[in-house]
Amino acid sequence: MAELLEIVTNAATLLCPDLEENTQTLQRKIELLKSRKVDVQADLQNAGKKRKREVEDWLINVENNITEFETLEQEIHCSRFYSRQKLAERVERMTKEVMELVEQSDFPKGLFLEVDESIGQLMLTPPHNGQAFLQNFNDIWASLMDDNILSIGIYGMGGVGKTTVTMHAHDKLLTEPKFSAHVYWITVSQEYSIHKLQSDIAQALKLDFSCGSDEKKRAAQLFQTFQKMGSYVLILDDVWKQIDAEKIGIPPRRDGCKLVITSRLKEVCDRMDCQRIIKVNTLSKKEAWELFLKKLGRVELHPEVKEICKTMVKRCGGLPLALVTLAGSMRGVTDIHEWRDASEELKESCMGRADMENEVLPILLYSYVRLRDPKLQRCFLYCSLYPEDFSIKREELIENFISEELMDRRLSRRAEIDQGHGILNQLERACLLERLWYEYHVKMHDLIRDMALGITKHNCRYMVKAGLHLREIPDVQEWTEDLDKISLMKNSIEEISIGMSPNCPRLSTLILSENPLKSIPDCFFTQMRGLRTLNLSHTSIQYLPHSISDLENLRTLLLRYCFSLKSVPTLEKLRLLTRLDLSHTGIEELPDGVESLTNLKVLDLVGTSLSMIPTGVLHSLSLLQQLRLPIHIGVPIEEDLALKQLEDFCGSVNSVSDLNRLIKFLQSMMPPSFYSIFLISKFDEQIIWDASRRKLVCFGQESLMDSSLGEGKILLPRDIEELRFSRSGLNGSLADGFQMLNNARCVKRCSVHREDEIECIIRLSSTEEQLSRGVPFQSLEMLSLYELPNFIGLFMWEGKAAVAPLLPGIFTQLTDLEIEGCNKMKKLIPWSLLQTLPNLQNLEVMFCEEIEEIIGDEDDDGSPVINSSAEVTMPRLKILRLVCLTKIKEHLQGDDDL
Repeated sequence: MAELLEIVTNAATLLCPDLEENTQTLQRKIELLKSRKVDVQADLQNAGKKRKREVEDWLINVENNITEFETLEQEIHCSRFYSRQKLAERVERMTKEVMELVEQSDFPKGLFLEVDESIGQLMLTPPHNGQAFLQNFNDIWASLMDDNILSIGIYGMGGVGKTTVTMHAHDKLLTEPKFSAHVYWITVSQEYSIHKLQSDIAQALKLDFSCGSDEKKRAAQLFQTFQKMGSYVLILDDVWKQIDAEKIGIPPRRDGCKLVITSRLKEVCDRMDCQRIIKVNTLSKKEAWELFLKKLGRVELHPEVKEICKTMVKRCGGLPLALVTLAGSMRGVTDIHEWRDASEELKESCMGRADMENEVLPILLYSYVRLRDPKLQRCFLYCSLYPEDFSIKREELIENFISEELMDRRLSRRAEIDQGHGILNQLERACLLERLWYEYHVKMHDLIRDMALGITKHNCRYMVKAGLHLREIPDVQEWTEDLDKISLMKNSIEEISIGMSPNCPRLSTLILSENPLKSIPDCFFTQMRGLRTLNLSHTSIQYLPHSISDLENLRTLLLRYCFSLKSVPTLEKLRLLTRLDLSHTGIEELPDGVESLTNLKVLDLVGTSLSMIPTGVLHSLSLLQQLRLPIHIGVPIEEDLALKQLEDFCGSVNSVSDLNRLIKFLQSMMPPSFYSIFLISKFDEQIIWDASRRKLVCFGQESLMDSSLGEGKILLPRDIEELRFSRSGLNGSLADGFQMLNNARCVKRCSVHREDEIECIIRLSSTEEQLSRGVPFQSLEMLSLYELPNFIGLFMWEGKAAVAPLLPGIFTQLTDLEIEGCNKMKKLIPWSLLQTLPNLQNLEVMFCEEIEEIIGDEDDDGSPVINSSAEVTMPRLKILRLVCLTKIKEHLQGDDDL
């Protein structure tokens, strides 16, 4: 028996002869990983800053690999013939994983969160003062810092500021150096469901459910994810009824993990067994008065007006939302008669309201009435079609205002867009919309949205069931004949029942976007002949019913990001259509009848697989104001030049001659709102398509290879903001080939990628001669240089990298400089250029094999200039990233804020 065992063992060794050796190699890698772990942990402990989430995840992965290796060693020691092959595969896999973790341990972007890196998670709420707010905040913060309190309930009436004060606590958690747990914010809202809440939590955790829609399996997957992550704070905002944490997948109480809920009802906090319950109180009379005056504008008030204001403030009952909204509606009013009328109107609006919870709505309603202008009111109500607490793009809203004809008509598209921004600004000033920290989005407070939906139910007749994760479309009984607008966006509706045909003759707008909807029965639209706007964007629709072809009143058809959609039925009868968006769909041919859409103003075909646009189609669409075409299709320039109303163009041309003609055409008509023009001789899939709505010109693969191109041959728009080159054949100096750069003073972003022959950005002559030619890049904010094998420096003089003469204005606005794979560069920034970079915030240099100095000059003989007395001053530099610079000799020093 012993002999047989020895034979089997020897055979196993012969089968995997390298297992022991590979295991020893893995052990050495594990020891290296342990050393890196110790170094990282030491840096974390000494700095006292907020660590990045990726650092914490790295530490968890390291610990898991160390534990797994210990188990693996035991199994190898006891292994026999039948298991060695699998063990060898595990060793090979683990070795790769461990080496990846070792490589990741460098953390080139740092271990800690900078302000800019955490900003995406921060709520960034406006500052609040006052004793009530501070008391509420301090109570919440003390509970968060108390290790014995694992669940916190925060309650108070609607509009009192529960969400605001909790947001401040959320933001402080993210920036608190001593707090390292994950922090998640989930808005629950009144229309709560297990499926929706599970989906929202999974999205916050960046978790993809592998178990489909089964709620029990989803709960198990969420539970396991929470259990693995260690400590966390989960904030559930706006909870209306008891949530069964077990059914959702939220683990029971355990050390280091906290659950925070906000609710209008104390009984919800009680039923969820919150250990600490905090009531958010209303403002005192003094604080309410101060907040009202602050939002009113701190103007000098007439004594009678002051008394009226005090009466108004009293009616608000100390509720911040009511005070802010009411003051916003009265901002700018100076006439005493108007103040008296406003006071009487508010009094009548609030009559019969016994409790403050209901009284806040008439105050908000009064602010809506104070808008007076019907178009402001229409645009405000339209915002309620979006889900609760939804971040709405300003640009998208304005596009919809235009296509829904909610605003006054203007002669040009730019004028209509400007009008839209003006309307949103007025709604923000009236405190009916809130601009979010990322500027280009707005949001409606849930109470204000409740008020808006109350208006639409009785007057405008909306049915809004957006963002509720509905799995089925509402019953046909709910589709009443008097409905005007229906929003079912952002749900989980996969199908519409066969035979369903709602009788909605007055319906003008139907929004089904962001649903996994795959098909629509042909009869669905047959009783919606008044439909003017149909939005099926971001759905899984595979084909459209033929009944769409009979919607002759349709003005807007939105199908963007319907990737599965391969064809569209004929559009010949839709002659009133003004906006057609087929971008990022799977269509390969233009729908029949497009040439008949003579009222079309917006046509978007970006991201489609169209092979061509038939000759004459664009020529027939003479009213087009916005045209966006697939990058791989170069439409004959004559077709573009026939569009005399064109203001917004995105597409490609095939020659420099066509580029020049198009630019002359665009600038001869009127300053275009936007343009993105690609000059392409050979289609390059590596061109990054993110050019929507920028004043951009991009030179693609081999587009500058024409030997006949001479100096000054290429025109650039006067208001160009972004310039790109990608394998275009650019050579020598960027400024040499583009004399128009000197006139294009608005260029803010410039990227040069994979250009084999370019040597520098500017080839210098004498200062006098250079000034006579003009100084380019005076407005440049971002410069990206990537894989330029012959690039030797930003400036050249007589064939080598040069000290920069003091060209006034050059690079003074530059904030971001990124250089990667420029292997001939030796010096990055000349000393003389340093003083012209006062605004540089981000400097990244990577994989440049020959770089020796970040800052330095050379004499004529090539020897380095040593300027030990010079002070390196880059006052705004926040990020310095140096990666794989094998010959670098000195690093930038002396900036305490780096």
